Amino acid sequence: MTYLVGAELSDTPAGARFRALLAQPGILQLPGAHNGQAALQARAAGFSGVYLSGAAMSASMGLPDLGVITVEDVCFFVRQVARASGLPVLVDGDTGYGEALNVMHMVRSFEDAGAAAVHLEDQLLPKKCGHLNDKRLADPRDMAAKVAAAVRARRHLFVMARTDAAASEGLDGAIARAKIYVEAGADAIFPEALNTAEMFRAFAAAMPGVPLLANMTEFGRTPFFTSAEFEALGYRMVIWPVSSLRVANKAQGELYAAIMRDGGTHGMIEQMQTRAELYATIDLAAYEALDASIAKTVVPEGMPQR
Repeated sequence: MTYLVGAELSDTPAGARFRALLAQPGILQLPGAHNGQAALQARAAGFSGVYLSGAAMSASMGLPDLGVITVEDVCFFVRQVARASGLPVLVDGDTGYGEALNVMHMVRSFEDAGAAAVHLEDQLLPKKCGHLNDKRLADPRDMAAKVAAAVRARRHLFVMARTDAAASEGLDGAIARAKIYVEAGADAIFPEALNTAEMFRAFAAAMPGVPLLANMTEFGRTPFFTSAEFEALGYRMVIWPVSSLRVANKAQGELYAAIMRDGGTHGMIEQMQTRAELYATIDLAAYEALDASIAKTVVPEGMPQR
């Protein structure tokens, strides 16, 4: 069932539920879910947690991933994804939206919105996608201060530190930074934009006992690996951050081109989620059952219900 106003909510904090997932055998698979509908579909497919990407949120707003969105913008997405699916949500916290006090505000805001986990990165603003060139890095001591601030402010949130240092400081530099962030209190490490299996393996070997996250984004520096392959390399979590948005955007582009070309949507019907499928995904019947004043919906017959 989807999130309902009258539904019983878990008494277990989201961060604790995320830790419980991470404690289970096998690698934790966290597909990107860029809105509530995507989160529902991820849950229906069998996933037990989801990821909320800064790049996906920015792109959903028609903006580039340069750190221009705000804490409140992100909370809007966190609330819909967490409420709709009921799943633990790992949220991209970019650079923390400022320095230590800003990070503390972010942590409390994300917790209030329903987040289970967050990762912070060691870039300077304006930040860039981790797989792009010429990223500017913060001093590792400044990043460590942000991590410590996040840990101090949290009530239950799982705090992860991301390092973008591999591209400019090499693997050794990224490992050195990661160790500083763990000392500052990070629960896990996210080494961004590693580009060979050997790099992933070496990073994991240098961080024994520390949960590590792998990023399997498309069109980036990392070759395609399956979740099982990442697990064999020593990783406990894997994300596919922008995949759902990319597929949705591609389909929308094809739809608009078809309308302009054909004067209607008739050529796209077979590629559409049906009305009945949409209502089943959002569990419309359960909402109607909560309020006897709402008549039960009957899906109209006539044109093919796509």
